[in-house]
Amino acid sequence: MSRVLLRLLFVVALPLVLVTAWWLVSDDSTDIFWPPLRTILATFPDVWTTERLRADVLPSLLRLTAGYALAAVVGVALGTVIGSYRRVRAVCEPVLEFLRAVPPPVLVPVIMLFAGIGDTMKIAVIASGCVWPILLNTVEGVRAVDSVMAETARSYGITGAARLRNVVLRSASPQIFAGLRQALSIGIILMVISEMTAASNGLGYTIVQFQRGFAIPDMWTGILVLGLLGFLLSVVFRLVERRVLGWYHGLRASTRRS
Repeated sequence: MSRVLLRLLFVVALPLVLVTAWWLVSDDSTDIFWPPLRTILATFPDVWTTERLRADVLPSLLRLTAGYALAAVVGVALGTVIGSYRRVRAVCEPVLEFLRAVPPPVLVPVIMLFAGIGDTMKIAVIASGCVWPILLNTVEGVRAVDSVMAETARSYGITGAARLRNVVLRSASPQIFAGLRQALSIGIILMVISEMTAASNGLGYTIVQFQRGFAIPDMWTGILVLGLLGFLLSVVFRLVERRVLGWYHGLRASTRRS
């Protein structure tokens, strides 16, 4: 019990210190672009009503989920193929390195030409950025599959889909989840960027509208919502990761004890 309380203290200590410092430093601020934290917090419930959450936060979450899921499917599928076959990897690697180096925000005007300015464009922008950490981590995870384990599976006649599911993907899953974790933060950033261009709703659109209307405290509340959203998504991701990779964390814990 004491260990749980100690971990909880470590989790909340730094946020409390930062919030307290922000409150004290900004308390006497008269700068229109740097309002006191108490003003921002007082504005928060008036701005982020249930109606606004439904109109702006929910569409952003749906776009993020769609783009992230698309990137996960494409990244894991292509990464498995590329990582499994040396010749495919040799052919694809130069192209992948070139495309990976292109910043996804630069592609927004290009994607708009082909996908329009609706949700399809925003989902495509999110997917175009999220796919790379997932794909590259999947490639490395598949390449790192233990050769002894692969040979043992072959000896026992485990081939095809069973080998892919129980040997390759299972062995590569820690690396795949590392890519998924990186992609989540990239997806949130691209969600906001895509909504700042030719949008009519969403968190990015709302924050830009507040900024253009010089509703600076309202703008800061939007930034706080983004931070809270990122934190909640991180917690959910960690819970899913713990559930799926329970065998891996248990193996690491037993290795440490021994």
